[in-house]
Amino acid sequence: MASKPSIPKGTRDFSPAEVSKRQYIIQTIKANFEKFGFQPIETPSFENSDTLMGKYGEEGDRLIFKILNSGNFFYNKSKIELPESIEELQLNSAEKITLEQRIELNKFTGKISEKALRYDLTVPFARYVVQHQSEIEFPFKRYQIQPVWRADNPQKGRFREFFQCDADVVGSKSLWQEVELVQLYDTVFTSLGLEGVTIKINNRKILSGIAEVIGASDKLIDFTVALDKLDKIGEDGVKKEMIEKGISEDALVKVQPLFSFSGTFADKIAQLSDLLSSSEEGMKGVEELKFICDNVADLGLSTAVLDLDVTLARGLNYYTGAIFEVAAPKTVAMGSIGGGGRYDDLTGIFGLKNMSGVGISFGLDRIYLVLEELQLFPETVAATSKAIFLNFGDKEALYASKAIQKLRQENIKVELYPDNVKVGKQFQYADKRLIPFAVLVGDQEINSNSYTLKNLVTGEQVSVDFEGLKKTLLGNCL
Repeated sequence: MASKPSIPKGTRDFSPAEVSKRQYIIQTIKANFEKFGFQPIETPSFENSDTLMGKYGEEGDRLIFKILNSGNFFYNKSKIELPESIEELQLNSAEKITLEQRIELNKFTGKISEKALRYDLTVPFARYVVQHQSEIEFPFKRYQIQPVWRADNPQKGRFREFFQCDADVVGSKSLWQEVELVQLYDTVFTSLGLEGVTIKINNRKILSGIAEVIGASDKLIDFTVALDKLDKIGEDGVKKEMIEKGISEDALVKVQPLFSFSGTFADKIAQLSDLLSSSEEGMKGVEELKFICDNVADLGLSTAVLDLDVTLARGLNYYTGAIFEVAAPKTVAMGSIGGGGRYDDLTGIFGLKNMSGVGISFGLDRIYLVLEELQLFPETVAATSKAIFLNFGDKEALYASKAIQKLRQENIKVELYPDNVKVGKQFQYADKRLIPFAVLVGDQEINSNSYTLKNLVTGEQVSVDFEGLKKTLLGNCL
């Protein structure tokens, strides 16, 4: 007996209804990207490994899916010697291994894998900019909506394959770009009917300044990676991880104010100014934040709230300035539904120096879950047809098909049941597809150039001409 088919853990199939809802979100995001002047690009689903590795920090690198050089490759110890210290480890193993084992494992992996599935869209975008710099007008505003892959531990709202919807501007250091991106977040979520999201903002210069003030500048990455986990492991967990990474208890005493920052935006800015008064880098971050937030306040937001979160770190190493994270309304238990930030020299890793950029991303899958939980999808978002023409024979089907052709030209979704079978079966099919209307055509309708239109929800039916049929289906009422 054949085994039951399955799909890899952390991936999903999508039904027609689910795809329709996902497309609604994508089309809403895309329309607003273009309204703000962003242009679309696409990049390959996989990149050369050296394009991706080393760009996301140690934790990010471990989550990159690597691709074997050949689908027919198999391990042959006589050809490639696997170091004994890692012989028992799996390439995608989540277990902790020593630094020496990781170095040996990376060497071995490099012999059998030169490509990897993209981890995000930002690093491939940086590669794209460098590779196509002679064809690009700077500043370059691009958007990209494509899937990415991470060898993460699947859970609610976290998958191994998921879509990112990114908008970036590269080639400008102006902080007005950050102001616009905050407005873009607000515009998209307002368009989706998702009111009350919180756009959290911080600045990596502030985090660098804090690390400097507490005497932990050499531990900046460890400091930010641990701090970024505050909402997952809590204050005690963050402090424990910092100590494990070599940050002193005296430093933790100095950083304690971070965990109790409160008040208005202005209050938080004032507290940061006091804490970072001795750090030039930190004060620069404070001034950048003040510029962004003051201008956003003057311009106003429709439904979103902008909030300064000094514990926001975003673990990716390439951020250098403002960083963003979007939280769903508090009534929904969900992780971030968007994020991004400023990266001053991401293209520098590919040879193009001094090309500053800033970008944000929308988490399609989590946004879907939030809209579903809050029942915010419009009723008109459906993959189903507006009406089905029942099939009573070839003559009737031809008459119906002529109407169908004209209705489709009006962008009305309609279809013909393909087979001349019992009417009950055709109605049953329409019910299961949640099609709201059925159109019946027989000799009487053909002779009078009319149609019998039945509302499958109320059971009411009327005789209409083509214009009446079109009007009803466009208005979705009877």
